[in-house]
Amino acid sequence: MTLTTRLFALTGLPSLLSTPRDALLIILNRTTRMLSYGASSLILALFFASLNFSDSQIGLFMTLTLLGDVILSLLLTLVADRLGRRRTLLIGATMMICSGTIFATCENYFVLLGAAVVGVISATGGDFGPFRAIEESMVSELTAQETRAEVLGWYVAMSSAGSCAGTAVVGRVVQFLVEGRQWEAKEAYHVVFWGYVAMGVVNLLGVWGMTERCELGGGVKTPVVLEAETEPLLPAAAAVAEAEAGPSGGVVVVQREEEEEDDKEPMKKKKKKKERGWYKVEISRSTLSVMLIFWALVMLDNVADGMVSMSWTTYYMDQKFHLPKSMLGDFLSGAYFLAALSSVFAGPLARHIGLVNTMVFTHIPSSAAVLFFPLPKSVTATFALLLVRVGLNNMDQAPRAALIAAVVKPEERTAVMGITGTLRTLASTMGPSVTGVLADGGRFWVAFVVAGALRLTYDLGIFTMFINIKLNKHEEEEQTGREGDEEEVERRRE
Repeated sequence: MTLTTRLFALTGLPSLLSTPRDALLIILNRTTRMLSYGASSLILALFFASLNFSDSQIGLFMTLTLLGDVILSLLLTLVADRLGRRRTLLIGATMMICSGTIFATCENYFVLLGAAVVGVISATGGDFGPFRAIEESMVSELTAQETRAEVLGWYVAMSSAGSCAGTAVVGRVVQFLVEGRQWEAKEAYHVVFWGYVAMGVVNLLGVWGMTERCELGGGVKTPVVLEAETEPLLPAAAAVAEAEAGPSGGVVVVQREEEEEDDKEPMKKKKKKKERGWYKVEISRSTLSVMLIFWALVMLDNVADGMVSMSWTTYYMDQKFHLPKSMLGDFLSGAYFLAALSSVFAGPLARHIGLVNTMVFTHIPSSAAVLFFPLPKSVTATFALLLVRVGLNNMDQAPRAALIAAVVKPEERTAVMGITGTLRTLASTMGPSVTGVLADGGRFWVAFVVAGALRLTYDLGIFTMFINIKLNKHEEEEQTGREGDEEEVERRRE
């Protein structure tokens, strides 16, 4: 293998290029969406300040917006596999368009708050809506175990690239409109939200281009093979067909249970159909035993992220150094570019040192940068810490999604990832209001110190609790069962 080939493999591009077109569309949608989120994170707090809202009102707005995202994400992700993943993403894209239109045309605090709470607006620059969990589940469905972390790495990398482009372009657009065209700042910010609407339309079109392979099981129903030799094959197939023809709008789940007979005949396994509504989701105990600990640690991390979101961080830098908006955009854009670059190597790194090690040892420097962020007195040193924080912050995202996919059952992934996203958002709602109160009281810097300490606690907790966990257990069992079913069918044919 030549040096060029090895370097090419290290980027994870071979894995990305081998994935179906649907995965590329998902990555494109995430990129354009994060472009709009990056743009809004740069100007959201500044937009409210231009409307003469207090810091406490800004913090309350972010908190309630994130709380609305919790409810929306929970509702949509829990029903996505039954309602249809693509249909759910269409709903989310439509809500994004509606919210962006209201922000582009209105200036009333309560109208804007209602649009953000009920719709889809990124208050922090993060992807806290219903999209991410569903998309990560779709990518996991479309990829194999060996390539999943690398493809998810590109999913994260391109999202950072989108944020990079969004902040760079918006910073210069606002600067041009305010200084070059003599617009009021709030009018320039309204233009940014029209761009937000345009990215929502792109997401809508992207979802329309996706195929059935994105749905649970690739849109293909797997036939049930009976294990009892004494039960005829054709009646069994008829029973399955009858069971699947359930009431419209519902989902029928077939379960087997054993019944003992009094005579000496071998035991027969019979199928029992049980109807469940499309809104009901079950998660196994084995999954919960792992995820409850994981969720507690992730919530700790996201409390910290909510306290020092990109909107608050840019606002803090603006207050401390009074920088031009174009310079703020350039700073954040450079940090996001580094994040995109580093995320490309998260997948290959995880293949060599493991998912948990990649999550922890790339995230610790980022957490330390948050802790020490208020210390520098110069713009250069502050920017250096911002580069470390944002540049390495996303390297744990692809391994984290791959870790979840590796420890839960395939049919539980969308629900588990949805709950994970919901809890992340719920935890994030606790932070902005606290930061708003601290900022009003002249103690803005305290938010960064507390957030850095919480993030480091998360890092050490993940390493302690998950370093020895067994991965891909359920997929191996499923593969073994599938091979056994195929052997059974072949034996019956003989």
